[in-house]
Amino acid sequence: MSANPSVSRPVPRGLLRTGPVLFSYGFRPFFLGAALWAIAAMGLWIAALTGHITIAETYGAPNWHAHEMLFGFASAALAGFLLTAVPNWTGRLPVSGWPLAGLFALWCAGRVALLASDAIGVAAAATIDALFLPVLLAICTREVVAGRKWKDMKVLAGLLALSLANALYHVAAIHGGHDHMAIRLAVAAYVVLVMIVGGRIIPSFTRNWLNKFGRTDFPVPYNTYDMFAIVAGAGALGLWAALPEHPATVAAAALAAVLQGIRLYRWRGWTVAPDRILFVLHIAYIFIPLGLVAITLSAAGYLDERSVLHLLSVGAIACMMLAVMTRASLGHTGRALVASKITVASYTALILCALVRPLAELLPDFTSTLYAASGMLWVTAFGLYCLEFAPILTMKRRSPR
Repeated sequence: MSANPSVSRPVPRGLLRTGPVLFSYGFRPFFLGAALWAIAAMGLWIAALTGHITIAETYGAPNWHAHEMLFGFASAALAGFLLTAVPNWTGRLPVSGWPLAGLFALWCAGRVALLASDAIGVAAAATIDALFLPVLLAICTREVVAGRKWKDMKVLAGLLALSLANALYHVAAIHGGHDHMAIRLAVAAYVVLVMIVGGRIIPSFTRNWLNKFGRTDFPVPYNTYDMFAIVAGAGALGLWAALPEHPATVAAAALAAVLQGIRLYRWRGWTVAPDRILFVLHIAYIFIPLGLVAITLSAAGYLDERSVLHLLSVGAIACMMLAVMTRASLGHTGRALVASKITVASYTALILCALVRPLAELLPDFTSTLYAASGMLWVTAFGLYCLEFAPILTMKRRSPR
């Protein structure tokens, strides 16, 4: 008999039978943490804007808000996805139990440290926060290399770019500045990850759904066109991150917008409109070509950069994250992949948030109203997610098959 218990006794992947349910699989703590922090961070920001509280004065309240949306909320949602998807890609056991609890505690430490940056110092707070993404990168790299899934290295490149962007952003904040390039780099990295992963799951899920009904009007399978569209999109986003007002950015973003629009069309999203939990993936992806159009207009001087950032960060990134969070939370706990009325309402609120927030830059007379509306829509979207999924993630353990 082998001395390795993982070989002699099969262990159900992700089905830790002892200890807290919350730490039995990566999606559980990080999806719940992402949603709760999305609500709390937005509530704190609204309270700070209205003068009721002060937040991270030394770090800079606007810096804190931008950071916590991109590197606080979004990094947790990304961690939940990767810690759940990578085991499926590699065939290896997932991170669970105490190691998962420790990783989640590290993410929580970053949130607390930045809130306490006035007391402990900006440099100390930044150092604590900056640990999480590299540790997550190291874990995912170990699994991908051990599983010899070399094609998934491009996902790790996106995670490396996020780690770098976070460090650059902290360096600027320590010196009293705001690194716009780091923000653009982070947004670009997330969007490229959506292009890569979305191109894997959206047409696959669409084909599977159509096949159930005996239909043959399937999405176009992944081919050279998809690879070209991703490369063009990544190039345009890279130019935007480095040279947001350069003529080359205008041309590259315009081309990438067309290519991404065609790519989305090839997936035939209208065919799955009755299945809301699948259709929302297509809707979220629409914001990538829309965001690239916005980059084109911004680089040409016709649109404020903040509108671009919010269109991509809320539309392409947060909407896709919420769509994946709801689907994975159901699928990986053995529940039917059906969007309830609460889930559909959360999708609707976040999509409206993505559309309403950029209007504040276009309609300055209504800025306060639009800010308030977008903030409430954001809180509503993730509040509904918590309402429906918190009991599933924390108290209901999936039974072994």
